[in-house]
Amino acid sequence: MSPPSADVGLSFNNPVTPIVSKGASSTSRLTVPLTYSGTLDEYNQFDVTSVIGREFPDLQISEIIHDENKIRDLAILVSQRGVLFFRNQDLTIDDQKTLGQKLGELTGKPESSKLHRHALINSKRGIAVDENGKLDDEVSVISSEQNRKFYKDRFSPLSKKLASLGWHADITFERVPSDYAILKIVQPPEDAGGDTLWASGYEAYDRLSPSFQKLAEGLAATHYQPAFVEVMKEFGEDLIDQNRGSPENTGLDFEAEHPVVRTNPVTGWKSLFGAAYQVHAGWYNGVTERESDIIKAYFNQIIHENHDLQVRFRWNKNDLAIWDNRSVFHTGTNDYSGNRQGNRVVSLGEKPYFDPRSVSRREALGQL
Repeated sequence: MSPPSADVGLSFNNPVTPIVSKGASSTSRLTVPLTYSGTLDEYNQFDVTSVIGREFPDLQISEIIHDENKIRDLAILVSQRGVLFFRNQDLTIDDQKTLGQKLGELTGKPESSKLHRHALINSKRGIAVDENGKLDDEVSVISSEQNRKFYKDRFSPLSKKLASLGWHADITFERVPSDYAILKIVQPPEDAGGDTLWASGYEAYDRLSPSFQKLAEGLAATHYQPAFVEVMKEFGEDLIDQNRGSPENTGLDFEAEHPVVRTNPVTGWKSLFGAAYQVHAGWYNGVTERESDIIKAYFNQIIHENHDLQVRFRWNKNDLAIWDNRSVFHTGTNDYSGNRQGNRVVSLGEKPYFDPRSVSRREALGQL
C-alpha cells in the first residue's frame, strides 16, 4: 500500500494561486493534494528503500495506459515515492509519449504544458527513437556516444571529476520545468555499469534544521545552463529556441528563477529543489557570492553524502523508470566503456512555487 497523503480534490474551475508563481496559464489546477485510491494494489510491488523508490516487477504499463484511474494513481505514487521502476516493458515510443502527457494532465498540470522539446537533445541530432528510424523532437535520446562527443571530460569512464557533480533535476533552466520524466533504456552497456541513482528532495529538506529550513524557504535561486550554447558554438549544432513544450520556454538564455524549496502540488509536500548541478553555474538570489557558494556546497553535501536518501537502479534492456522532477534529483553512472542508449520523455508541469501552508514528507507521514 502507498503511504497516505492529505485529503484531496481536483478542481478545474478554481485554479490554485501559488505563492511565488506568476501567470495563471502556468499554474497547477490542483487546489489540494491528491490521494492514492488503491487501483494498483493488485499488482506485485515493493519499496526499494524506506525513503525513495518502488518497483513493479511484473506490471506492463501498456496494459493500463487507457485506464485513467490507474494512470492517475500511478502519477500519485511516483510523486509520493519519487521514482518507480518497471522491468522489460513493451511500451512503444508513442505510448511512452502518451503516458508522459497523461501523468500530468490527470494530476492538474496547466493546459499550456505539453511534452518538452529539448534545445539540444532532439531530432536534429539524427538519432532514431524506434526501429523504424523515427525522429522526434519530443523524445530526448540519452546517448553515451553523443554525451562523450559533447561533454567528453564528464562522461568518460576515465574522468577524474567527482561523479557526484552529475546530480540534477531535469530542465530546471526552463521557466516552466518538468513534472514527470520517463526513461526507457533500449540499449544497456555491453559491459557492467551505467546504473542511475535518484535522491529524495523531500528527505533532503527534512534533513535541514528548522532554522535552515526557514532560510531555504525564503530563498530563490537562478538556475542556469550555459553548456548548450557552448556546444552550439564549438560543434555548430542548431538549437531549438522557441516553444520548448510551453509558450514561456523560449530563447537561448537557459536561465530561470525558482524557489529553493518547492511545494509538490500532487502531494502537498515540501522539497529541496534549488540545489545540485542545476545551480552549479547559477546562484542564490539576494545573498553575497560567498554566501551563495557556502549554501550550494552544503545543500550538495546533503544530497551527495547521504546514501540513505538515495536509491540505485541497475538497468536491463527495456527497463523503464518514471520519476517526479519536482521532488527528486538523479544522476547517471559513467563507469562503462560500451554504448548505452535510452528514450526519455519529459513532461512539463506547473511553474515552481512554494506554499508556506505545505508540509514536509516526515510531517505528512507522522515521522516527526
